[in-house]
Amino acid sequence: MVIVVTGGTRGIGKGLVASFLAMGHQVIHCGTSGDGVVADVTDRDQVQRVWDLAVEAHGRVDMWINNAGVSHTRTPLWQLDPGEARHVVDVNLVGVINGCAVALGGMAAQGHGHVWNMEGLGSDGRAVPGLAVYGASKRALTYLTLALAKEVPDGVSIGLLSPGMVVTDLLTKDLTPRSRRVYDILADRVETVTPWLARQAVNRAANGAHVRWLTRRKAFLRFATAPLTRRRVLTD
Repeated sequence: MVIVVTGGTRGIGKGLVASFLAMGHQVIHCGTSGDGVVADVTDRDQVQRVWDLAVEAHGRVDMWINNAGVSHTRTPLWQLDPGEARHVVDVNLVGVINGCAVALGGMAAQGHGHVWNMEGLGSDGRAVPGLAVYGASKRALTYLTLALAKEVPDGVSIGLLSPGMVVTDLLTKDLTPRSRRVYDILADRVETVTPWLARQAVNRAANGAHVRWLTRRKAFLRFATAPLTRRRVLTD
């Protein structure tokens, strides 16, 4: 299988790339820096170049994962720098729109393929103070994916990957004592989540699929057993 991962040079994306390679797949990954193809997802021409390079190297793209994402300083909207807010929307929403447009167009032409979009805080409608712009961008991503599932042609599909709380710079930015306690209960490390997520991405690639690592049941059980387990994901 030939797989493209955006935002594949760090965090969850980097973990997915390593997991797919370990499974024997061919992987093209991109980011704004690092060892992959250098590409800015907010520029559709650069995203198209990633697709073209993958096809040139391997003849096709079987799976495309829109993983690139950024967060912002945890602060009320009216105190948030306008440039920082715009950057979050550009990467998290416009970047995914570009990735979907390029990948779905190419897959429609080749007659097959699957796109995954990466959910995050806000995708399920939960609102967190200080993260209004980030949450809004992820909520919009979920709607975009559900709408595109009704548009894709035969042979092409799209779905959602939900990694839950994963210890990356996006999660740990602007930690507070309270959020640290919650993350120690609910969060997992990249090396724990990404092998499972990669397997699910390959095995459950169907139109409208929704793959979740941190289900409500799992979250409930972790809170219920927190006094006994004393998980320390961030502090170990």
